[in-house]
Amino acid sequence: MKIELPNPTGDPIWLEDGVLATEPEPEAAAPVRIAYAAAHIILEESYRDLSVPSDASEHVDWSRTMAFRQHLAQHGFGIAEAMDTAQRFELGWPAARRLIEECGALQLETGFIAGAGADQCQDVADLTTLIDAVVEQVGIIQSAGGIPIILPMPWLCHWGCDEGQFISTYRSIFEQCTGPLFIHWLGPMFLAELEGYFPGDSLRKILEIDADKVRGVKMSMLDHDLELEVRRHCRDRGQIVLTGDDFHFSALIEGDGKAPTGTVLLGDRQIPDGEFSHPLLGVFDGIAVPAGRALRHLAAGDLTGYQRWMDPCEAYGQKVFEAPTHLYKAGLAFTAWLNGHQPQPMLLNRIDLQRDQEHLLEVARLASLAGAIVDAGEAAEKIEFFLAGVDR
Repeated sequence: MKIELPNPTGDPIWLEDGVLATEPEPEAAAPVRIAYAAAHIILEESYRDLSVPSDASEHVDWSRTMAFRQHLAQHGFGIAEAMDTAQRFELGWPAARRLIEECGALQLETGFIAGAGADQCQDVADLTTLIDAVVEQVGIIQSAGGIPIILPMPWLCHWGCDEGQFISTYRSIFEQCTGPLFIHWLGPMFLAELEGYFPGDSLRKILEIDADKVRGVKMSMLDHDLELEVRRHCRDRGQIVLTGDDFHFSALIEGDGKAPTGTVLLGDRQIPDGEFSHPLLGVFDGIAVPAGRALRHLAAGDLTGYQRWMDPCEAYGQKVFEAPTHLYKAGLAFTAWLNGHQPQPMLLNRIDLQRDQEHLLEVARLASLAGAIVDAGEAAEKIEFFLAGVDR
């Protein structure tokens, strides 16, 4: 089905469901990348009444939020839980812990990775408090069956810590934890407080502390060349890069286009290794159907099919993550609403209202071109409501 919609800010919008679905499914093959989708949270209608102050976690629609994670897993994705896409920095630790434990209870075959921070502390006054808090959360994630990823610690920037202090802090955390672990480099475009994170050569030196325990780094710097540089160093140590580059992910995942050259150990799994990044991306939240298809083409050795599916996904990501980048969750929630995964596109602190109509209509158009609109008729009806201001 193909539907034309009026666009008050430009050319008409065409929505089409399953735009690439006529293409034959690739032959089944073992995955050549591990892939995690960072998932957002879905709110109850009660959150619309901002005049009533209350704990935001009281307004999370837990059943829909978990059902959405199952949807992502059905298309081949592990879940990246309680991270920035889930508005971790606004949600608070009690709700983040519940996300982690409920995600673990799903026992998804694709597994999950989750952010370990220090937000259970009302006040992080010193390094000892910070280190102990992160170690505690690492243990909670592992008890739930997940792989911990150590979230950036903005306190290190607040305190003006130098290269040596960064290294000693991470070393102390590693010494008190069992693996596998990942670390996360999140850029200031997502959280301004992280300007200057990993000063000097601290990232490389931290990754060298215990390569058997620390299996790699998630790069969320939106810098293609920087990621290639880090990836080269990681491969020398048998570590991997999880790309968080929602602007350039297609080529980073494809890499040199060659078959994996070996495997690396991740917990009890041997995962493919080669000149490529494995994805851990918020953008997969909105494009799980076509991106999952693209990865199956890649597994089958069909680079043309991979590019045909993944490149339009990247165009969608570039729009969703355009500056101000931290508002990207609005495009993801809007897409999920169009596809019937949630009854409205609300987000914590109503950041969904900070993206204008023109932006969100373009998100819808690019989602359609990527093959991410499941039912064009249903999506068109919702866009008509949106244009009338019904769901804002």
